[in-house]
Amino acid sequence: MCGIVGLFAKSEAVRQSLGKHVADMLSQMGERGPDSAGVAIYNDPQSGAKAGKLTLQSDEPEILSRVSEAVAKQFPDASIREVGSHRVIEADVTPAEMEQWARREWPGVRVMSAGSRIEIFKEKGHPDEFARNYALHTMQGTHALAHTRMATESAITTSHSHPFSTGLDLCLVHNGSLSNHNRLRDRLIKQGIRFDTDND
Repeated sequence: MCGIVGLFAKSEAVRQSLGKHVADMLSQMGERGPDSAGVAIYNDPQSGAKAGKLTLQSDEPEILSRVSEAVAKQFPDASIREVGSHRVIEADVTPAEMEQWARREWPGVRVMSAGSRIEIFKEKGHPDEFARNYALHTMQGTHALAHTRMATESAITTSHSHPFSTGLDLCLVHNGSLSNHNRLRDRLIKQGIRFDTDND
């Protein structure tokens, strides 16, 4: 089954080295989830900082380049940071407005997270490889939740990797499998719930 790790930094020293600690923890969980890895990193919103933060992902770099150009036009004050196959966008717009814009204008780009504190990064491949490719050891934050996946019910892809965004500044990881997930998904879709993947 999968591995789950988390860390809440109570001191400034741990906040500064949060990514290194989480990378080491993910490495230890590599045997429990060699198929993919991901992390949700949280930071306190800075005073006077941009209000909304959005993490987008695509397997096609040229699409993300076009998204970056569109972001600069739509949100002139935005800052854009490249992290692996992800882009972190911060702008003086509410997180909900940013997310709605991204889903409407760029339906083929995955919204990994939205909020004012959270950034979610994930990728298929071994956790050690993920930590290296995303320079996880350089990341800082107040707390983090990370996951290593051993696929049981669905394909090994970035979109099937955990954590999953479940709302503004919220995420979810899971250890186990749901054998009736298709039936549950059908019922929830009828209730108006939107799904981003077919992961169990």
